Amino acid sequence: MNTNTATAGVSITEALVTALAATWRAIQHRHPEVPDVVLTLGSGTIGARRGEVNLGHFAAERWHTTNPETGTGDTASDGEPPAGMAELFVGGEGLRHGALGVLGTLLHEAGHGLASARRIQDTSRQGRYHNRRFAALAQEMGITVTQDGARGWSATTVPAQTADEYAPQLAALTEAITAYRRAEAPTGGTGKTSRNNPAATCGCDPARRIRVARAVLAAGPILCGICATEFTTDDPEETDQQDSDDE
Repeated sequence: MNTNTATAGVSITEALVTALAATWRAIQHRHPEVPDVVLTLGSGTIGARRGEVNLGHFAAERWHTTNPETGTGDTASDGEPPAGMAELFVGGEGLRHGALGVLGTLLHEAGHGLASARRIQDTSRQGRYHNRRFAALAQEMGITVTQDGARGWSATTVPAQTADEYAPQLAALTEAITAYRRAEAPTGGTGKTSRNNPAATCGCDPARRIRVARAVLAAGPILCGICATEFTTDDPEETDQQDSDDE
């Protein structure tokens, strides 16, 4: 193993986790009902449906605390582990959308956390369809959600006012996001890749996607009219990907 590479990987991890955790705390400061979480980072494409990227999810009671004296998990009177802490997952592929996109993901998942705390049924169809209750919670969290086909009110953007409110966290995230995960190669299915016109994505959450000739893309920036970020592609032979959030 290359020691320098290993050290760099640790530094990237520490910076990312620190910035993500600090941003979640800032969200909790503004919205005290949002639960504490165990933060996890990983692949948003392993096991995902073809053409999708899981930017993040909030899952209640996924982690059980351990007894510090024994190092083992406590058990309830029925012998089962007691209700534990929630999980906040952040997909590494989504880091390519930068600090604003990641903030949108965190606020989106915090909306699910708020629903959990209030015992509001904000999704259906195995957590994929986001209903109007979630739309109301998203508005409370300071994000804008619009309908995204079968996923309901899930397409997320961060208004300028909210971005200003989280300016210190955005600055820290910008400094910490120095790498992102490459998507897993798709398997099966009938999707096709256009090598002449690669897919380019913007910083919206989920990302908007366009097909554009390489020559046109290379001629100058193409900006999204919603998030004002540049459409980019990191791989001229990449397969179509549609980012999505999963509760």
